[in-house]
Amino acid sequence: MPWGHRKARMLCIVMMLNFICLFMGLLWKFGNNSQKKIRIPSQRFWHQKILSKSFWNKEQECLDMIHNPVFSSLFSSDSLFTLPDWLNNTGPLDPCEPDYRVQTQILDYNTLPQRFQDFLLHMRCRSYPMLINQPHKCDVPPFLLLVVKSLTPHFDRRQAIRETWGRAGLLSNRTVVTVFLLGSTSSVDSFPDLQELLDHEAKLHKDLLQWDYRDTFFNLTLKEVLFLQWFNKHCPRAQYVLKGDDDVFVNTLRIIDLLKGLSEAEAKDLFIGDVISNAGPHRDQKLKYFIPESVFEGQYPPYAGGGGYLLSGELALRLYNISQQVVLYPIDDVYTGMCLMKLGLVPERHVDFRTFDIEEKHRNNPCIHRSLMLVHSRTPQEMLKIWPWIVHPELDCQ
Repeated sequence: MPWGHRKARMLCIVMMLNFICLFMGLLWKFGNNSQKKIRIPSQRFWHQKILSKSFWNKEQECLDMIHNPVFSSLFSSDSLFTLPDWLNNTGPLDPCEPDYRVQTQILDYNTLPQRFQDFLLHMRCRSYPMLINQPHKCDVPPFLLLVVKSLTPHFDRRQAIRETWGRAGLLSNRTVVTVFLLGSTSSVDSFPDLQELLDHEAKLHKDLLQWDYRDTFFNLTLKEVLFLQWFNKHCPRAQYVLKGDDDVFVNTLRIIDLLKGLSEAEAKDLFIGDVISNAGPHRDQKLKYFIPESVFEGQYPPYAGGGGYLLSGELALRLYNISQQVVLYPIDDVYTGMCLMKLGLVPERHVDFRTFDIEEKHRNNPCIHRSLMLVHSRTPQEMLKIWPWIVHPELDCQ
């Protein structure tokens, strides 16, 4: 900014401060003359922000500041003001380059499991090339888009889903489209090279979406974000989205019947599933969901179990936009809950979403499965066994 403009701006600020002082002085004078009692606040109005010591929380505080419309303009490139030190703590210019600063910012970094170290080094990257795309999958906007998280070797699970609850086409007079989400397998993760088989499957069924990133548990959040990007670009007019793992069984007919009965107001913010509330990070390093205090502190927002949940297409678009303001977190269903909280929404619990299964004595009961919307987990053989219970009209469950 030229010095003349900078000087004029500073002069305006000084004049504004003088005006405020004069105005407050007049208020004080006339307030005293009118014999009115001056009320002095008993507590401080402004509280100094206590910055977190945990890495993820600090990253999120930075992102919140950057996306705050007041501060983002205040700290613009031509501003008189500069970013505070704690906001200048940026990583590499290319977000997809390893962020080696985490090795010094997280005190116990070297003692963390390898999966954690890998996640932290690359948590800024959200852009990976697509290996397999289906850009025309939603040329006819579907009523229901079924989105299944899968792994390359799970050919049998995908095929069982195609033959049962994930059958694409017209179902109950509504258009259903199915896609499977995949990353890349690696010899590092003890997977054989199955890419040629996967390419053949993609040509045969035209329902695979694959990105060139390492398909691990901690990268399920990345799979979520990449899908939202794809959805925003290639399927933004889908009315509803059901996301699930490739080992859940979904009663697609019941899902469609539920959605048919929704009003426009009910559909707008729809997000239902098996909701978990009042949860927090596990601190036992032996557990799959272990999160160290050096990485995250605090409670989790309410979130739907990642085994499967149902939401409106409109909300999926809003989740795509808001996800850019939420730092990637290594547990995908918790991350989705964080994005919902950022939107001011809470997922709604539905009793017929059973991501922790049902009692063993009911698992072979056809009528129980007819009453459910989603249950976890089921093998491909079990899916093929259960689906006829759902679609055959002669089954009497009265």
